[in-house]
Amino acid sequence: MTSHRPSYRNWTVTHGALQDLIQEDSSADPADGHRDRLKVFQDRAILYLKYLQIFRSLEEVYEQLVQPQRRRGVRRILEGLMGRLLELKAQMVDLDLSEVHCFDELLLDLKMTPKDLQIPIPRCFQRERKKQMAINLLLDKHQHDHSVSRVRVLSLEEAVHLLQISERARQGRIRAQVTKELAQSVRAIKKLSYGPANLDQDKAAIRIQKIPAEPLGTGPAQLRAQQVSAHLRLIQDQNEEEYQRVQLSVKQSVLNVEEADIKHTLEDQIRQWFLECRHLTGRFPDFPDVDHGGSKSLFSQISPEQVLAELSAEEDQEKKKKKTGNRKLNKKKKKQAQEEKRANGSSCFLPDVVEGHRLYTDVWRCHDNSQQIDVQLLREEKRQEVEQEVRLQVDELMRAELKNLKLVMDKVKTNKTKTRNKKKKKKTKKKKKKDPTADRSHESLFEELILNRFLIKPENIRLSEFTGEISYLASTLQQVNGEPIPSLSDVKELITLYAVLPLGSQAVLERFPVAKTLLLVGPSGVGKKMLVQAICTETGAHLFHLSPPNLSHSYPGRQGATYLLHLVFKVACELQPSVIWIEDAEKIFCKKKPKTKKQFDPQRLKKDLLKSLKTLKPEDRVLVIGTTRRPFEAKIKPFCKVYKKIILIPKPDYSSRRALWRDLLHAQGAEPGPSLDLSSLAKITDGFTPGHILTAVRSVLHPHRLKKLHLQPLTAAEFVQSLSRMDPVYREEEEAFKMWFRKTPLGRKRARAAKTNQGQGQKGGKMGKKKKDGENKIKNTKKKN
Repeated sequence: MTSHRPSYRNWTVTHGALQDLIQEDSSADPADGHRDRLKVFQDRAILYLKYLQIFRSLEEVYEQLVQPQRRRGVRRILEGLMGRLLELKAQMVDLDLSEVHCFDELLLDLKMTPKDLQIPIPRCFQRERKKQMAINLLLDKHQHDHSVSRVRVLSLEEAVHLLQISERARQGRIRAQVTKELAQSVRAIKKLSYGPANLDQDKAAIRIQKIPAEPLGTGPAQLRAQQVSAHLRLIQDQNEEEYQRVQLSVKQSVLNVEEADIKHTLEDQIRQWFLECRHLTGRFPDFPDVDHGGSKSLFSQISPEQVLAELSAEEDQEKKKKKTGNRKLNKKKKKQAQEEKRANGSSCFLPDVVEGHRLYTDVWRCHDNSQQIDVQLLREEKRQEVEQEVRLQVDELMRAELKNLKLVMDKVKTNKTKTRNKKKKKKTKKKKKKDPTADRSHESLFEELILNRFLIKPENIRLSEFTGEISYLASTLQQVNGEPIPSLSDVKELITLYAVLPLGSQAVLERFPVAKTLLLVGPSGVGKKMLVQAICTETGAHLFHLSPPNLSHSYPGRQGATYLLHLVFKVACELQPSVIWIEDAEKIFCKKKPKTKKQFDPQRLKKDLLKSLKTLKPEDRVLVIGTTRRPFEAKIKPFCKVYKKIILIPKPDYSSRRALWRDLLHAQGAEPGPSLDLSSLAKITDGFTPGHILTAVRSVLHPHRLKKLHLQPLTAAEFVQSLSRMDPVYREEEEAFKMWFRKTPLGRKRARAAKTNQGQGQKGGKMGKKKKDGENKIKNTKKKN
């Protein structure tokens, strides 16, 4: 019990802060048009930062708790906080008209650091990957078979000749390397022997202090922490298994003891409602459908008259819909309703946070810290579950009983014309398109996509490996340029919000309209492919890769494209969570027709891609990610119509480049010493991407160079030769990306808002001049008089 006291203490402190934040969020003023947009944005930003702090603390508490019921309570609050963060982010984007925000002043006011802006990824996402293991085994098997099938059989003469060439080359490389190492070791020994040996005590101490003290590898504290976390996970799994067993037994006991009583009670309540309604209106009411809540909607805290009024209003609405031909609402009205809902600040997830906090205060705060399952609390939950199941059965029986009562008491006859109209409507219904793969098993569909390399195994890359620092000059640059410049840290935050959290949590997707499409834009080497792989790793998603090489020789023609997209989206929905990666996404919407054959033209996917996206339901954990390095070659209107969220990935700034050099050298097994000036490397690599820096590090740090690090430390000059052979991102290319981003829907909105603000400022200036001129004239006339 003593080992879990810190987690309970953190749990208590976090709920104290959460209670204050709930009161602040509930009393926040709505974002109406009369309030200043900047003030509303600051209010939303403060709530966002505070919720982020609590989310980070509760995620740590969730990983430390081992009692299953407590973990479920914390998980409910975590999902509510994830949804609330997405809601606040959407409101800030609408107010600021940008995906990137500057929080410099707010961080100072709240006494937070830039590291507090990083959104933690719940570690529970990766554990929920049991279904993916079987697919990974199938992927490994087919990849191994495919690699074996590509081996070409050589004749005896060809094999002998190839071995002779390889052996001569190997011996030559060894002789050259030995000669080079001998010369370098002699120079190093001379330097050590003739170096300055007469240093005084102060200079020697300064030289020792310059040597970095960070050791390679993990220390004993890190190893101990890993052992403790592994032990906690083992206890959590054991307690979860016991909880599932107790849960089944408790539910069965509730069914055996209380099912009959619950059934009789519900039947008596519904019959009493029938009689009260007939006494008031003179006829029996209509029974609510399952979609309207069934009998559960009847016993809320309202009178029978109000229930009948609501039912009659719903009937009138349905009749109006039938008269108008079941027309759907216009898209503009839907958008206006969504904007009004956002503006009013109404939240779909705040009630979950409030309910989770109430459960903590009412149950767990005064509860003992024992790890045993609370059977009484579990019995209450199972009683509600059993009542819901029994209610569905009772509703079916009572509908039939109500129908008989209407026939006997009210003498209601069935109308034949209605049945005829229903038959006619059934005939006029549109026929659904047939599924071309309906007669095939899921395993055969998986194998077909794997063999054609459209379903691949993602690389094991964590999002934390995407190195990027926050832009410390963002607010200053924004004041000068008037346009927010994203940093690599901002890109990581957006990827976490728009991709990782929705794919990892089903509860968030069911109630928040997250965009199903995401476009990553940037020059070659900025990390677009790495981010796609990291999303799959963090969420356990399956990766479907629609690459240009595969599309150039698979499924030709328009029918082939239709079949391919149907197959990919069907399997992706079956293997949720899933990521559909469209590489070089601009080729599907290219302005100029490519030189390839018509039957393999990527543009044949355009119409079917739009149709396939419409088949995705809001609750489907499927995300379509497009990556492009030449977005200006595509038609921008259809391009932005498909991809709802667009993230521009820039080249790294100075702080990010310095962190990249440090982390990449460390990953390759080299520790930067005092002889390696990272600041100079970061300055000379201005305009280079992370891919360029990684290539330079790998070209220098080969195995033989790593062995000589203790004799010959690294210097910055060693990387210059490799960097000189690369082309950086020039200013013209960077400006082309910025100009293209200004043409996107969000960029156009920001430009229009800037024009209106500028126009208002000019009008205010002219009016001020007129007032001053008028005042001066009045003064002059008074003086003359």
